[in-house]
Amino acid sequence: QSFRQRYQFRHTVFDQLPKMKIAITLSLLASASAFGPSKAPAFTPDANAFAYGLPGSLDPVPNFDPFGYAANSDYETIKEYREAELQHGRVAMLGALGMLVTEEPIEFHPLFEADNKDIGPAIRHLDEVRAVSPAFFELLAIVIGALELNRALKGWTAPDEVFTSNRALKEDYFPGDVGFDPLGLAPSDPEEFLALHTKELQNGRLAMLGWAGMVAQELVNGKEIFVNLGLAQDRFDPSTLPVQF
Repeated sequence: QSFRQRYQFRHTVFDQLPKMKIAITLSLLASASAFGPSKAPAFTPDANAFAYGLPGSLDPVPNFDPFGYAANSDYETIKEYREAELQHGRVAMLGALGMLVTEEPIEFHPLFEADNKDIGPAIRHLDEVRAVSPAFFELLAIVIGALELNRALKGWTAPDEVFTSNRALKEDYFPGDVGFDPLGLAPSDPEEFLALHTKELQNGRLAMLGWAGMVAQELVNGKEIFVNLGLAQDRFDPSTLPVQF
């Protein structure tokens, strides 16, 4: 039974490799076409406001800065902090959603046939891909590299100008505004844009905490999130994994 399951898993993934490559290529092309000009309004930093007036401050703790990072930093450093926070928050939102929809009981997964086999907790999914198709990670690295290159070209100062300009980000670059708005959701009104930016930051912060908590829980007992909550049946058999711990 174990051998048959392993063979079935490998056969399934190898059958889907061409589809995986096509999907990654299409996503790369679609991502490139979705980028456009900057959507952010002109922003003037306010030295007397928290974080120089950048969006992200929200009641009931509008000036939340327990370690003094914002209070002790200049505007360029705050921009770098905000850029990093936004990018990590966006990845965490995608990651948290991806963990939930690829596990029991939903099990919607682009790489595996989950209807005939529980593929286990999300923290183990890439172990299975690495064991069966290491080339997938090279393609994934190309996609990520292309997206990061676009972000660097949009907002980052050229390497040979960093020390002379004393800034890592371009002077007119608004943190996080890489021009990615395929659905046209960015408001044209400056106040609405900044409010939407704050909402994105808050959801990203929550997602970072939530994703970290879910990963920690799965590392503790190897159970899927909804299984831990008692909302799904535990059908996962760790012995079927190509990589054993």
